[in-house]
Amino acid sequence: MYQDMHLWTEIRRLVLTKQKSKRAICAEYHLHWKTLQKILNHAEPPGYRQRRPRAKPKLDRFLPIIHEILEQDKKSPPKQRHTIKRIFDRLRIEHEYEGGISVVGDAVRAWRAGTAEVFMPLAHPAGEAQADFGEAVVRLQGQETKVAYFVMSLPFSDAFFCQVFPRECTETFQEGHCRAFRFFGGVPTRISYDNSRIAVAKFVGRRGDTPTHEFLRLESHFLFEHHFCLVRRANEKGHVEGLIGFARRNFMVPIPRIDDLEEFNEQLAQSCRADLERRLRGQPTTKQGLLEEEQRTLLPLPQQSFEARRVEGAKANSLSLVRFDTNDYSVPTAYAHHHVTAVGNIQEVRLIVNDRVVARHPRDWVRENVHYNPLHYLALLERKPGSLDFARPLEDWQLPECFGVLRRRLEGERQSAGRREFIRVLRLLETLELAELARAIERALAIGALTVDAIRLLAQQGREAPSQWFSLDGRPHLQGHEIPPPHLDCYASLLPGGAR
Repeated sequence: MYQDMHLWTEIRRLVLTKQKSKRAICAEYHLHWKTLQKILNHAEPPGYRQRRPRAKPKLDRFLPIIHEILEQDKKSPPKQRHTIKRIFDRLRIEHEYEGGISVVGDAVRAWRAGTAEVFMPLAHPAGEAQADFGEAVVRLQGQETKVAYFVMSLPFSDAFFCQVFPRECTETFQEGHCRAFRFFGGVPTRISYDNSRIAVAKFVGRRGDTPTHEFLRLESHFLFEHHFCLVRRANEKGHVEGLIGFARRNFMVPIPRIDDLEEFNEQLAQSCRADLERRLRGQPTTKQGLLEEEQRTLLPLPQQSFEARRVEGAKANSLSLVRFDTNDYSVPTAYAHHHVTAVGNIQEVRLIVNDRVVARHPRDWVRENVHYNPLHYLALLERKPGSLDFARPLEDWQLPECFGVLRRRLEGERQSAGRREFIRVLRLLETLELAELARAIERALAIGALTVDAIRLLAQQGREAPSQWFSLDGRPHLQGHEIPPPHLDCYASLLPGGAR
């Protein structure tokens, strides 16, 4: 009855309007005098009000032990912290606790609620951004592959941009910025980051202090300011942290099946554009409208392009290989044992000696592979022709069939000298395209001119444009001229025996 609002209201009305006395109401409704007084003092049932916490005779002396366990858990890995059941088991085994698990759970939940951190809501002025990487799994060319995806967000408009890369590293970090700036149509004035080693070279206290050289190069080009959050304080850039999860749940579930990462990045960019049509709770317009407003506060994009790359110094070894990002790439053997500068972007690796690019290779994102360019070893092969059939750089070199025919004919006619002549023919690929040389070899085989000089001339002849007739139509001033035939008698002196 004490929770029945209808009776509560009726009793208050009858007594307070003096229609009935308190004594009559207590007799009619079988109420205690104190209960009636409570009804008259409160317009609605106040509910149960506990004056003091209930005593826990079996648990009270174990509360300091429980609190100590939970305090120590703060220093342990999240996946190796005590559960309620584990605390209960330890109390029974180690401390002879005889109570139940329910009161232990209540004590743990009360401690966690009392010590949980409370965060201050942050203001997000227009023009400021946050950036971070997340991880996801895609099925790339039929194989499950872990990839890193870059997310940059503008908290004021809630616009964000997402791109997938093979790995989180300097060049993908820079490339993600370049693409995000183009997507937003400008450069944020200030960007918040965590303390990744990609961006931070030195820490002072709990915050990054000294940016890396490549990060400063990026910042100098686009002229934005940086802000490094406190270590393990992701709430300082909580907006992008939330969007990392949003992008994974909405753009990468179910697991994407893709053949090329760049094709998938086009899909992600389209998804980010479509997301701009949403209207957020409490906002007067869509995210696209807010972004157009925010674009007025962004810095303009520089006219000069920025190269996202990583530069490392290295030295070519005795096999004419240079190591970059755990993979080995070949350079011409003339540069073996030389110092080399390796420049890698997301597409290729350039190897530079004395400001000259001596080799280019497609970028390999798998680890500990070796990449040879057969052309880099032809000069060495000419000095060591016996390694022609055993050279590892030539193992998977697919040449047109005419090359094999030429080699067999040369070696059949000249033995070892024929092999050397074939290697000299291969060296023509240092200046000619493979298709050009193949056509010249086919012509040489047809006319029996099986020397490197003849094949070089045939290749050059194939490059020359054929002469065309000069029409005299419409040129009457030239039609009256005659060109006398040449006299070839002077060439007779070159014949054996002199002139005849």
